[in-house]
Amino acid sequence: MLESKKLRKITGHITFVIIFIFFSTLEAKSLDKYNKAENIADYFSGILLLNQSNYADSYQYFKKLDGLEESHPNYSRKYIYSLINSGNFSQAFNFAKKLNREKRNNYESDFVLGINYLKNSKYDLAKKYFIKAKKYNSISVLNNYILNTLYIWSDLEGSTLEEAKLKLSQLDNRFENLKKIQNTFLHCYFNSKDTDLLFNKLISNEKTDFSRYNYFYARHLDNKGQKIEARKIIKKALDKYPRNLILNQYEVNLDLQKNFSDFNCSNKIEIVAELLYIAANALSSQSYFQTSNFYLNFSKFLNKNFYSFDTLLAENFYQIEDLKSAKKTYQKLRKNGKAFEWYSNKQISRILIQEKKKDDAIKLYTNSFNNLPSKGIYEIYDYAEFLKNNEQYADSIKYYTKVLEKIDTTHPIYPEVTDSRGVAYERNGQWDKAEKDLLASLEASPNQAYVINYLAYTWIEKGIKIEKSLKMLEKANKIKSNDPYIIDSLGWALYKLKRYQESKKYLQLAVKLMPADPIVNDHYGDVLWQNGNEIQARYYWNYVLSLEKSEKDLKEKIEQKLIKGL
Repeated sequence: MLESKKLRKITGHITFVIIFIFFSTLEAKSLDKYNKAENIADYFSGILLLNQSNYADSYQYFKKLDGLEESHPNYSRKYIYSLINSGNFSQAFNFAKKLNREKRNNYESDFVLGINYLKNSKYDLAKKYFIKAKKYNSISVLNNYILNTLYIWSDLEGSTLEEAKLKLSQLDNRFENLKKIQNTFLHCYFNSKDTDLLFNKLISNEKTDFSRYNYFYARHLDNKGQKIEARKIIKKALDKYPRNLILNQYEVNLDLQKNFSDFNCSNKIEIVAELLYIAANALSSQSYFQTSNFYLNFSKFLNKNFYSFDTLLAENFYQIEDLKSAKKTYQKLRKNGKAFEWYSNKQISRILIQEKKKDDAIKLYTNSFNNLPSKGIYEIYDYAEFLKNNEQYADSIKYYTKVLEKIDTTHPIYPEVTDSRGVAYERNGQWDKAEKDLLASLEASPNQAYVINYLAYTWIEKGIKIEKSLKMLEKANKIKSNDPYIIDSLGWALYKLKRYQESKKYLQLAVKLMPADPIVNDHYGDVLWQNGNEIQARYYWNYVLSLEKSEKDLKEKIEQKLIKGL
């Protein structure tokens, strides 16, 4: 439950506005029932918790207000969200049926009814409610597409493949990739001779990342008893997408000769679950996390065995800073195989760092790494990155070196590994080795703007190769325009070359882009001083002293500048 102290943090003005809106939508005859202080508190507690994606607690508050939907339609929509996102599907279905009896339907209630009837093979009823849900003016283009999709898959009984393809062709052309996926699944569902061809066409598409569909193709072959062919698909896919979680876990399952049933494209309900996942993923990428979770939980409802859905759910929780729910979801996910365990423990370690539990994070990550049955280059690289990012520079160098011993300069991650080891060397006070690695990274991949920036800025700080650094930073700025770090470095190179007027232009822009960065503000203060703007320079230096992120040695230098100037 959310603590009452947190709820009391709402300002009086906001509370008044919400209460006014709430009562302005209630009919006068029902005011007496809901104007008690505890009912008002329950309603607003439910809304706040829902907006924070604390669905289980939100549901506990909303369920106390049974009957409020008679006078406050928005309540029923929010209540359904809390029910679905807290996993209370049967209650959501019963509440949606109640709204339907009372002719108080909304998009969410009709959607719930349609999905429930679809899952229970009552296709005519499912189609009825998907049609009804389309009538609400507020639905988005994506929601409209989803409803049309659901209608098509509910309407396959007695249809031929050609009839189904005709219906599919009428879907909105703005969702071209979704149509390609559906067309492939449709052929698979009808066991068409073109299924293999369409899967191969999909996964070989160079414009869009369809790596996920290697998994569904392999599962299709596996379900047909073609395990050798399935293994070939997975191996080839992992050569191209070595970090893909679902492919890695499937390879483990194949090695263990483990039988499982998480997806079969002869099952339309499992196909629909995947299509809803696609919608949820699209919404998540646009930061609509609550709506994403709404559709994602329907995916989980329709196919409870497809554990991969939880990766998006956990990431959504992480993005909205609900670390407790994210951690809980990862803890559940890691029980589903070695690949899921490694992935989940990495993510939990990330959360522990956020929670200021660095020692626990390092312990978990290290134990998880040590317990891996086999350690490939990507696992070793990930562990090295984790160590470096947590200031374990000497240890990280050992593991970066192990990766470099296993690959050559043509390997896709060679530039990343040499860059990362170079940074670790520099932070560990071994500049000669750092410089060598950073140059090797750029030799393998010359257009890495941030590697250019790191190397050039370090040279500038050391007072060497400043002219060369300037040319490199001009290149980096063309590759990554408007990047504040690169702009700051470019301005600082000009400053070191005593080109103060030009320097001021870049450093002023860097300050605008990163107004709370101590180093950028310090640099800008310096260039203001050199341009004769001494009062303004002192203002920026004083500002750096007030920033929490300012390190002790920087503050000491600035205090001297305030006394003596430059």
